[in-house]
Amino acid sequence: MSAKIEVTQDITACLGLRRTVFIEEQGVSEADERDNLDAQATHLLARVGDRAVGSARLLTAGKIGKIGRVCVLADQRGTGLGAALIRAAVEQFRQMPGIETVKLGAQTHAIAFYEKLGFAAYGPEYDDAGIPHRDMMLDLSLDA
Repeated sequence: MSAKIEVTQDITACLGLRRTVFIEEQGVSEADERDNLDAQATHLLARVGDRAVGSARLLTAGKIGKIGRVCVLADQRGTGLGAALIRAAVEQFRQMPGIETVKLGAQTHAIAFYEKLGFAAYGPEYDDAGIPHRDMMLDLSLDA
């Protein structure tokens, strides 16, 4: 059964997924994982049947859309769900007037994954919650 990805108001489900992946699996502190941006964000939730299996958070700043807090449960990795979440997030930003660029902070091990989806890494590597990251961007005008 393939996953269904939709904009959701079920922030509790998204936070539960983020707790499992970031806090329990990756050892990110709760203080680093939780911030005050969830209330102003658009949240995508992926479900297989009734089970929440992945999520992403979308924020905007001027002409920039930012994808963050992307997580997929361990038993769903390698199924194409992560790529589907990113494509759904990019599509959400395409629907928003004025958004020209989509950015994200990628864990360095995932850079090739995002490159396959059209993102390009830029800037130096940095530490985010003890995990090496690099910023990546996708120019929406390039494929318009």
